[in-house]
Amino acid sequence: MSLLAFLAVWQGLAVYSNSNALPAPEVVAKVFWQSCITGQLPFHLGVTLLRLVVSFSIAMLLGCAIGIALGRNKKLDAFFDNWLVIFLNIPALVAIILCYVWFGLVESAAILAVVVNKLPNVIVTIREGTRTLDQDLLDMARCYGFSRRKTLAHVIWPQLHPFIMGATRSGLALIWKIILVVELLGRSNGMGYQLHLFFQLFDVASILAYTIAFVAVIQLIEVMILKPLDKKALRWRR
Repeated sequence: MSLLAFLAVWQGLAVYSNSNALPAPEVVAKVFWQSCITGQLPFHLGVTLLRLVVSFSIAMLLGCAIGIALGRNKKLDAFFDNWLVIFLNIPALVAIILCYVWFGLVESAAILAVVVNKLPNVIVTIREGTRTLDQDLLDMARCYGFSRRKTLAHVIWPQLHPFIMGATRSGLALIWKIILVVELLGRSNGMGYQLHLFFQLFDVASILAYTIAFVAVIQLIEVMILKPLDKKALRWRR
């Protein structure tokens, strides 16, 4: 119902403005379909999604490992705390430009720029979650002779799950925006590169079509992957 209301408002504003700056929904739909038929949209969307998967996986794995380490070791946390604050406040654009200047306009520099921008957020989120771990449960697991793997799966993971899912959802929202800037500045393919071309041509219909495509994919990831994982991980709750 809310989607229909949104489309109705969009159509009304498009008719009222009667401008290329706000094309009607049917115009955007036609552009979307043509881009799919030619293969341009699927190709560039696939390239961007590949960068997202690689950079997101690296940032989450490193962030979880470092976050748990900092949360469990006060001396280590105190040593790196100021560095975390610094990296959290470095503008994404600065990190992207520096990676391209230092390592060149190559794919690895693009991935590194995204990871550098996302990693501190994951570390801070997981660190705060690790600090809230119930020490009594950890002591109980130790008394019953739980292995590290069993302790992680049955004691630590259920407690860290809300923090990991929070880092995951916020990470997806943040990373794809960073990737678009990375592609705009130094790549010759991907959604960001295409959006830059459309901006130069003032092609608003194509900008909206590509944006809707990416948002739809992110929603599919949420519905088909994140929510089922969330439900499975929390099935122990009554």
